[in-house]
Amino acid sequence: MSRRARLGQHFLHDQEVIERSLAAISPRPGEAFVEIGPGRGALTLPLLARTGELDVIEIDRALAELLTARPGLRVHVADALTWPFESLVRDGNRLRVAGNLPYYLSTPLLFRLFEQAGCIEDMHFMLQREVVERMTARPGTAAYGRLGLMVRCHAEATALFEVPPEAFRPPPRVWSAFVRLRLLRTRPVSDAGGFRRMVTRAFTHRRKKIGNALRGVLDEEAIRACGIDPDRRPGTLSFDEFAKLAREAADPG
Repeated sequence: MSRRARLGQHFLHDQEVIERSLAAISPRPGEAFVEIGPGRGALTLPLLARTGELDVIEIDRALAELLTARPGLRVHVADALTWPFESLVRDGNRLRVAGNLPYYLSTPLLFRLFEQAGCIEDMHFMLQREVVERMTARPGTAAYGRLGLMVRCHAEATALFEVPPEAFRPPPRVWSAFVRLRLLRTRPVSDAGGFRRMVTRAFTHRRKKIGNALRGVLDEEAIRACGIDPDRRPGTLSFDEFAKLAREAADPG
């Protein structure tokens, strides 16, 4: 298997998809823009033309060398999972981030970026369609669960459009989707760790009633005190209801 296959690289080539992506991003001159995983530059060069300056982070040195020596383009050969994004902020402007992310990397990278949310305005990513469905799912649907709830702690996620496998070379085995994430300036939960533990516990037992799933964490009386019927299933509870349960568990009295 080649290095690029191991890295999960599928290069976007469909011009219509590129134009739709650019329209969704709506880049403007002077913005502090960062692209993760530019690959062969399908999105990179149009972004650079619209913004005038662009930082790109590419872990594959051979691909990074294809993008050098272009005015306004700063190429960083590095792993985005460990890169300090705050170092790219210029003139106090929050970063706008975009990329076609390898599927294996998408979730850990999203949460790495959430850790640096103070310097990021928004993010636009091409991801596996299933991941985007889980990120944007509503209560009561099969895709609703831990990922979407944890993303909601940090950002407002909007699925924009779907992309077929043939838009890439080589084509992946699954469909992709383009998603927008607007970072929240005010966090809706004060203790993300406690919220995560509550959600993880609930969805580890998602087929059980919430009263049974949270046994040992909250009793049925405490769940009712949050305005929630303990006979409901975890997949029917909204983000705000899980936030109430997390607060109750943190401060029961």
